[in-house]
Amino acid sequence: MSPKTPRISVLFLALTLVAAACGGGETTSTTTAPDDSSGNPTTTASGDGNGSTTTGGDGETTTSSGPTTTLPPLLGLDLQLLTDGLQQPTFIVTPPGDDRMFIGERGGVIEIFDPATGTLSDTPFMSIPDRVKSNGIEQGLLGMAFHPDYVNNGRFFIYHTDRDAQRQLAEYKVQSDNPNRADLDSGKVLFDRAQPDGSTDIRHYAGQLTFGPDGYLWISSGDGAAGRVTGQSTDDYFGSILRIDVDSGDPFGIPEDNPYVDGGGAEAVWAIGLRNPWRFTFDGDLMYIADVGQADVEEINVVGINEPGTNFGWATMEGSDCFIPSDCDPSGLVLPIYEYTHSDGCSITGGHVYRGDLIPELDGHYFFADWCDGWVRSLLYADGEVQKVRDWSADLGAAKSVNAFGVGADGEMYLVNHEGSLFAILPAR
Repeated sequence: MSPKTPRISVLFLALTLVAAACGGGETTSTTTAPDDSSGNPTTTASGDGNGSTTTGGDGETTTSSGPTTTLPPLLGLDLQLLTDGLQQPTFIVTPPGDDRMFIGERGGVIEIFDPATGTLSDTPFMSIPDRVKSNGIEQGLLGMAFHPDYVNNGRFFIYHTDRDAQRQLAEYKVQSDNPNRADLDSGKVLFDRAQPDGSTDIRHYAGQLTFGPDGYLWISSGDGAAGRVTGQSTDDYFGSILRIDVDSGDPFGIPEDNPYVDGGGAEAVWAIGLRNPWRFTFDGDLMYIADVGQADVEEINVVGINEPGTNFGWATMEGSDCFIPSDCDPSGLVLPIYEYTHSDGCSITGGHVYRGDLIPELDGHYFFADWCDGWVRSLLYADGEVQKVRDWSADLGAAKSVNAFGVGADGEMYLVNHEGSLFAILPAR
């Protein structure tokens, strides 16, 4: 692990590629990742100087135009420390068309990290501890999303627990004369919800915000520690994935193809049956949801965005097991593609599907971590099944308690941990 900035690392890799490609003429090269019991991907780059072909471990082949380059063998992965001293960071978000990374801190602060300088801004983008309650470890500033047209309208959205411990979705704008500061007077509450009736617990808020490929804002909302009541309910915002239109309505609109627009549930609800879906992500038309378990199972679910009304089973099921044996009918439920028990960890942190350029061997692999045991893994989901799982603990052990993953403007993968560090995930070659 190196404290250098990513700019230096990318420059070094670029020089390596240029040197490798300077031979000219026809070239054929093969790069193979180290093997393990679950099977690792391989990358083959070949061509005549006019294009390259990449073959993954699943046998799929893609061709791209441009000069052929050769990569040294992938020996593993490495963590590059970019900055530390953050206060329990909860998310990493990059605005459309912008290199800056916005890092949320649980107490109600959003910092800006500039990859070009490798430093944090002198002043935060946003500081609202007076509007955020963060007494419990699952409370605080939990999610952020920039509007797809942020460059023109300056709109962004945050999800947090307010001073009354309600989960709140709010909209703000950036200052018109300062791209590094939010306009705190522009705040507008889109919704807030107290914990479910009868719940005295201060957990299970979830909090991921992401604009999907359909242009709508998707929100994960935990069950409020009342899953036996809220997990299978369609009438509330708990234990659900929500989907709203922030460009219509007051305070927001409902997409016409949401499953309950004609009755049967709350109009904003898109899917139910989740306990604490702390993080989800999109890869094309697929949504990957990592749901934190209760008694013994952590799970990853995958669903197409054309499948509204999906029921992931909680609290009837925990993972693929019956959680309430006396009332367990799994018919019609969507079960996880991957799960692990609490002998292997205790709290899953979902990440993203890798689509960067530095590690073509891992193209299409979904990264995730366990907050308690401190490991990082990846899996390849293709043709409706998990085909590869790789444990990167030996390489990425310094990740510790991963709170969130992020994707930079460069398409590469980053993570923040509870201890306050921001890392880049880089290839070791």
